[in-house]
Amino acid sequence: MTGVVNSPTMTLKEFLKLPETKPASEFIEGRVEQKPMPQGKHSRLQLKFCDAVNAVAEEARIAMALPELRCTFEGRSIVPDAAVFAWERIPFDSAGEIDNVFNQPPDWTVDILSPEQKTTKVIRNILHCLKHGSQLGWLIDPEERVILAFRPDQLPTELVEVDVLPVLTGVELTLTVKDVFGWLKGRP
Repeated sequence: MTGVVNSPTMTLKEFLKLPETKPASEFIEGRVEQKPMPQGKHSRLQLKFCDAVNAVAEEARIAMALPELRCTFEGRSIVPDAAVFAWERIPFDSAGEIDNVFNQPPDWTVDILSPEQKTTKVIRNILHCLKHGSQLGWLIDPEERVILAFRPDQLPTELVEVDVLPVLTGVELTLTVKDVFGWLKGRP
C-alpha cells in the first residue's frame, strides 16, 4: 500500500483493525494515506529530537518524546514523526508500563517534511492536533532549513538560523534552528 487509498466507506474502527504498514498509514477524513518512507535526514532529525527531549524531561517525569507513535482521536489516526506527551497525560497500564494505545493528541507534535511529502497534508495534521488539545507543533523542513512553529489560535512562526525554538512548557531545552540542523552533521 502506497500513497492514498480511497476507501470512502471505511470507518476509523475498520481502519484500526487493519495490520500496520511500513511506513505507517494514517486515517484522515475517511481515507487511508501511507506516509513516505523516512530517509537519512528525516531519521536522524527524528532520533536526535527524541533524544534531546528525553534527556531533559523523561527522568524528571516532565514529558516523554516518542517516535512514530500512532495517535487516534477525533476521527483521525495519525502518526507524527515525534509525539511529546506531558508526563501526566501518558497512558500507563496496570503494571506501570507505557500503554500501547494513545487515544489523544500529543501535547507537542513534530513532523519532518520528506522530499515527496505534501506540506499541506502535514500542516493539516498539525492543525488537527492543535484544534483538539496540542499545545505546540513543529514542521521541520530539512531542504529549506526552516522550522514552522504552530500554537493554538496563533499564526505559525517561521524560524531560521539562530532563532530559539519554542518548546513544551516545563521542558528545559534551549534549541536554535541551527542546532537542530546541526544534528545532520556527522561527529568530528
